[in-house]
Amino acid sequence: MLAELLHKERVRVGLDGVDKDVALLELASLLTLPEGTANAESVYDVLLERERLASTGVGSGVAIPHGRCDDFDELRAAVAVYPAGIDFQAVDGLPVKIIVGIIGPRSMPQKHLAALAGVSRVLRDEARRAELISAPDDAHAYRALIGL
Repeated sequence: MLAELLHKERVRVGLDGVDKDVALLELASLLTLPEGTANAESVYDVLLERERLASTGVGSGVAIPHGRCDDFDELRAAVAVYPAGIDFQAVDGLPVKIIVGIIGPRSMPQKHLAALAGVSRVLRDEARRAELISAPDDAHAYRALIGL
């Protein structure tokens, strides 16, 4: 499922996170790539609105901010890795190091839920999380995420 949603240009590793808001803005920008037709500010607003309901920090150093935005005609994902961690008010209180954003149109609620479940399943694997956090470059992380 993740391979269908992720484009290699939407994966960044080795980022230095300042705080949750900056990380969400960086993630929103990634979600607009490669074509850049959607407005990153609009995507940020959607992610922030969802984050205000409750933290998307699901534990084990992972957050999955998500939302629906009709600037897109398909579901997509982006991944940002912050090796030092960011305070994301995660459920386990630990800093978040891997952030996977998911965005898509309002017309795909079932696919959206399936994507959330699929990403969660992939990132339950401790070895895969460790590989992402220590990935030497974006290409390595992309291959690790899609299972190449």
